[in-house]
Amino acid sequence: MTNLLTDNPELYEHQFPDPDHVAARFVHDLVARFGGGRALLDVGCGTGRDAGYLARAGYRVTGLDSSERMVGHAREHHPDAEFVLGDMRTFALGRRFDVLTCLDSALLYNHTNADLDAFLTRCREHLVPGGLLVAEMRNGAFFLGSTELLDGVRTRTVTWRDVPYTSHTELWIDHADQLLRRRRAWEWPGQDEPLVQRSAWRLLFPQELRHLLGLAGFEVLALFDRPGPRTDEPWTPDADLITTLSGDRLHVVARLTERTHQ
Repeated sequence: MTNLLTDNPELYEHQFPDPDHVAARFVHDLVARFGGGRALLDVGCGTGRDAGYLARAGYRVTGLDSSERMVGHAREHHPDAEFVLGDMRTFALGRRFDVLTCLDSALLYNHTNADLDAFLTRCREHLVPGGLLVAEMRNGAFFLGSTELLDGVRTRTVTWRDVPYTSHTELWIDHADQLLRRRRAWEWPGQDEPLVQRSAWRLLFPQELRHLLGLAGFEVLALFDRPGPRTDEPWTPDADLITTLSGDRLHVVARLTERTHQ
């Protein structure tokens, strides 16, 4: 088992529920606000629930993920959308989309500058001129003045199929590599030893992200920290976008410039 949550998509949705489809509605509202089209590629689609919701809302959706089990689950539960297996740095689908989404910090799995350049190249090659990139992620600037998420170990229990799964999560910053690292140990009845899993996210600062997008041929239309699908302030279609850029989450809407395709 390489990852308890990605190997068990139903457990993932129990751990991170979104019964009101706030994340998908967030995308829909931003596309409506900034004038995107209806052909949408969801990179890092996970269980497919966002892609499925958007497909039912009238989008022509393709979801891409690197986990075979996630893609299999998505195909079974969301037949209105298409799902493909692929790496976000190297995928080549042979067609372009009006909107490309990358939610829940999936963009931050690009740990190096070369990874980020490769992903943004894939975005550029898969968007039509004027197409929108919508991304949602942790905000590196949040950690400049806050240790809120770094203090101690956080313990959480979720019950799935009558089995309680308890996770103990610890976060710390790897300054040299500009990564937020995580150690998570899982325990459940009948498990002899805790299952320890390690992961990391690249920490990007808002102006760094703006610069990287500009180099890749994108014009940033909005860069804001709240509200959003994973903030304390509820998202609404007419929400004012708060741009202090000091919150835990960072949201970006960028448009691929026409000259990129000339």
